[in-house]
Amino acid sequence: MWHPKVVAVVTCLALALLCARAGAATDPREIKAREDFVGGRYQEALDLFAKLYAETLHPNYLRNIGRCYQNLSEPERAISSFRDYLRKGKDISPAEHSEIDGYIAEMEALKRQRAAASESPPAAEHPAPVVPLPSSGESSASAPLVIVEPASASAPQSEAPTPVYGRWWFWALIAGVVAAGVGVAAAAGAFTKTQDASCPTGFSCS
Repeated sequence: MWHPKVVAVVTCLALALLCARAGAATDPREIKAREDFVGGRYQEALDLFAKLYAETLHPNYLRNIGRCYQNLSEPERAISSFRDYLRKGKDISPAEHSEIDGYIAEMEALKRQRAAASESPPAAEHPAPVVPLPSSGESSASAPLVIVEPASASAPQSEAPTPVYGRWWFWALIAGVVAAGVGVAAAAGAFTKTQDASCPTGFSCS
């Protein structure tokens, strides 16, 4: 049989352990961390779980920390926390171990996806066509357009010589001769008339 004192000591230790567990379960910070996690405030929940783990070193907080990192899309830290939990956790059931392995696989896939996205070359952009501008600042439409027409094949290579009757001096000479003849004729007529006028009456003058 147990000694009454031994029984009393064991009972006290059991009550103290139960009280410690009850106190840890009712820690307002843990309750607040759970509320933040459920409400999607993962960074606030992470801060509280990290403080609780630093104080108690209970491995269950590592699982909670990993879940916070998982929801914050930080795969490296999430994988590290989950693996620490698998190493330090006690009495982890096969179902829970499989669940944690699934979380790790999900984070590994996220890492590969980000690595592939960072290594893929960016899509080539087609540059806009460059239109050269005129150097003088004016549009080419306003510039004068000079058209040089080729010489016609039917055009004469040289002018034909002008005939004598087509030259100006020929007709000037003809006009002078005509004028001189008219003057001579007029003078002769006047002389005849003068002789006739001086002929006495009754005489025949040649």
